[in-house]
Formats: sequence, C-alpha cells, structure tokens
Amino acid sequence: MLLLSGVLRNGLNAGLKRGKAVPLIVARHRSPVLNTIKYQSTKIDQKLTAAFTEEQLKEARETRLKGLGPFVSRLPTKLIPYAELMRLEKPVGTWLLYIPCTWAITIAAIETSAPLGSTVWMLTLFGLGSLIMRGAGCTINDLLDRNLDNKVIRSVERPIASGRVTPTKAVAFLGAQTALGMGILAQLPADCWYLGLASLPIVFSYPLFKRFTYYPQAALSACFNWGSLLGFPAMGLMDWSTMVPLYVSTYLWCMIYDTIYAHQDKKFDVKAGIKSTALAWGKNTKKICTAMGAVQIGTLGLAGLNSGLLLGPGFICGLGIFSYRLFDMIRRVDLDNPTDCWKWFQSNINTGILFTGALFFDYILQLLGWM
Repeated sequence: MLLLSGVLRNGLNAGLKRGKAVPLIVARHRSPVLNTIKYQSTKIDQKLTAAFTEEQLKEARETRLKGLGPFVSRLPTKLIPYAELMRLEKPVGTWLLYIPCTWAITIAAIETSAPLGSTVWMLTLFGLGSLIMRGAGCTINDLLDRNLDNKVIRSVERPIASGRVTPTKAVAFLGAQTALGMGILAQLPADCWYLGLASLPIVFSYPLFKRFTYYPQAALSACFNWGSLLGFPAMGLMDWSTMVPLYVSTYLWCMIYDTIYAHQDKKFDVKAGIKSTALAWGKNTKKICTAMGAVQIGTLGLAGLNSGLLLGPGFICGLGIFSYRLFDMIRRVDLDNPTDCWKWFQSNINTGILFTGALFFDYILQLLGWM
C-alpha cells in the first residue's frame, strides 16, 4: 500500500514540477441546497473553453449538481467531492460489479448445500467489497485520466479534472479505500486472497488501456467480473468446471454493456484520442454484440450444466429471461443517442438481479428439500 501510494505520489509530484498544476481560485456555487465549492483554474478553463462552449460547461455543471441525489447532496460539503470520486451518486457500476459475485456465491451455496446464514454473510461482505473497490477503481481512473477528462463533456466536472480534489489528496483517499478493501478480503478464506490479489494489476492499469488500444473494455471486463471467480472459494468450493464458463459469460456480458456505455462519448473520444470498442466496431457493434451475446448465453448454460443446476426451475427460467432482455437491449438501443445508451446500460442491473433472484429461488427450494 505504501509502495503504491509512493509511486503514484512521485508521478503526480513530477507532473506538478512540469507546470501541469496551476494556482486555484476558489468560489462558491450559488446553489443553497448543495453549497459546494467550485475550484477554477485559468489554464484548465482555457482548455475547456477551447473544446466546449460556455453553455455546454454550464449545463455539465448543472447536470452534475442535479445528479448528486438525495444521499450525496446531504453530505458535509467537504465530503461531496470524495463521494463523487467513489461514484456514490451513480451506483450502477457497483451493482454491475456485485451481481456476478451473487451468481457465484449462490451457485456455490447450492453445490455445497450451505446454510442460509453463511450465504447471506458472504453476500453482505461481497456487497461492501464491491462498493469500496468500485470506488477505488473510479479514483484510480480519475487520477490517471485527469488530463483526458476535461476533453469529454460528460467528465469535465469530475472532482480531480475540475480541481475540487487535488491529486495528492486523491492518492491518500485511494490508500484508505484499498486498505478497507484488503480488510474485507482478509475476512474470506485463504484461497480468495490469492485470487483477489491476482486481479490488482489489472485494476490499477485498466485506465491506461484506452490510450493505446481500441479494446480497453477487454481489460475492464477481465477485472470487473473477478467476483464470479471469488464467490466459489468464499463458499469453500473450487469448482473450476463451473467457475471458468461463468467467468467467461460475465466477461462477455461486460464487453457488451460497456461497449454500449462507450457509445455515449464516441464523438468526444475521437477528438480526445480516447480509444474504445465503440469506435473500433462502429456500425458493426450490434452484430458483434449479438454474436458475443450468443456465446455468453451458451457459457452461462454450460456453467449451469456443470454445476448440476441447468434443469433447476429457477435457473432455466432465469436464463430465458436474461437472454430475452440481453438481445432486446442490443436490438433496441440507439447507439447514436447518448441518453438512450445510458438508459439501456442501466437496464443491465435489473437483468442481472432477475437472474440472481432465479438462482436464489433454486437455493431456497434446495433448503426446503424440494430440489
């Protein structure tokens, strides 16, 4: 942890010496509800003005303030930027990180006939871990992308890019989040430690991929669905014949929904030099996503077959519902409409939760001795 903080801090300090940081002028938003502090930088504002109109910047700021939600907006003023670093106002990422964990834990619970209390405890731990580590991932992303975020209208108001959190304070906050994440990992069986630590290099390097490859979604998917592996040893089971196809299935699912997410920013990404599968696939996106969706459903079915759950009433019905919602999303999403892309991206939460509920239905049937 100290080594990580030192490396990041040295890199940031080097940036400061090169003149990338400038004096900040502090002003207050007039919003009486949020009373947040706005930090303006002459150099940053010049960069933004070159890329966006004043109306666009004003709209971006108003959108951020409106999007804080009832919980984050009521936090003490000084804590709001750190809550934004964790994306607490946008829980969709936390849910999508957590859902594969619930699949793995529930399948393993059925395979091992685990008591309800143990299963609920693991679901709780993984829920907290998803919240914290997703926040840490977002902090890393904002640190590494702080000079790119001000080139994309959707991200110009992020805490570091807008100057509301300094890079040094963000590094300290990242250290605290990572320490909490390690504390949760320590509550899990030893096999989880090795698997959990193995994901860290990808977690910390993912934001760099968009600079040199059109497939940063491949790196994101690799680490974002690690919970579909971790959930099994957490329940005392290392069933690789089920773990591998489940991981592949969640990996492909993430590739699909994050490509749809990336289509929101494709116009600005071209100007900023940011790469993504949205740009790589272009008009072929729906065809490629449909093909990946077919493989995803197949590998999810294989995970059910190898775990002995394929013919469970919950699993088979859940797989059918999941398949319908997945292909319906691919067919109906308007990839040239950012608002529509966001709507369908968010819909994956319900798609995933429905399958979790279907698995849990089979688990309850087993506990009752009916399956």
